[in-house]
Amino acid sequence: MNTLNADNSLVLIIDIQERLVGALDKDIVVSKAVKIASAAKVLRIPVMVTEQYPKGLGNTVPMLKEVLAADTLVVEKTSFNALLEDGMAEKIASYGKKQIVIFGIETHICVHQTAAALIEAGYDVYVIKDACASRNKYEFKQGIDIMQQNGAKISCVEIALFEWLKGARNPKFKEVQALIK
Repeated sequence: MNTLNADNSLVLIIDIQERLVGALDKDIVVSKAVKIASAAKVLRIPVMVTEQYPKGLGNTVPMLKEVLAADTLVVEKTSFNALLEDGMAEKIASYGKKQIVIFGIETHICVHQTAAALIEAGYDVYVIKDACASRNKYEFKQGIDIMQQNGAKISCVEIALFEWLKGARNPKFKEVQALIK
């Protein structure tokens, strides 16, 4: 199946950190990330967050941190491919989900390398394009293009949210719909 299923999804947020966001059009990326993370919380979809070298780049931005569920796993990393961090592949596998919804900063480096590793590991990867960013528009486009060539499904916030809901009869419909109004 080529659509998202809330029961089979895991959200992986890549490096939406203070100093990285400062170099970007932060309002868009952070607000989109907040919508996905908030919907995941409402729908009880597990979320993992990575932070690339937080000593130097800061932690996850406060606006995003505020909406994360209490049990959200935050993993510090120094590898661009998050799966290269000790135990990360096992942590992702422990959730038992087949669909990985991924987004963050920078699209052409950490998001791309992590998505490639997830695809190679057999996951269905859904890249939320409007919640991704790179400092350079050309590199952003190349990152998205290569992820798609590698087999990632390129999506956006609203597509993901409505695929998770499946229909207006979902008991969480109004709560999730309110996130995008």
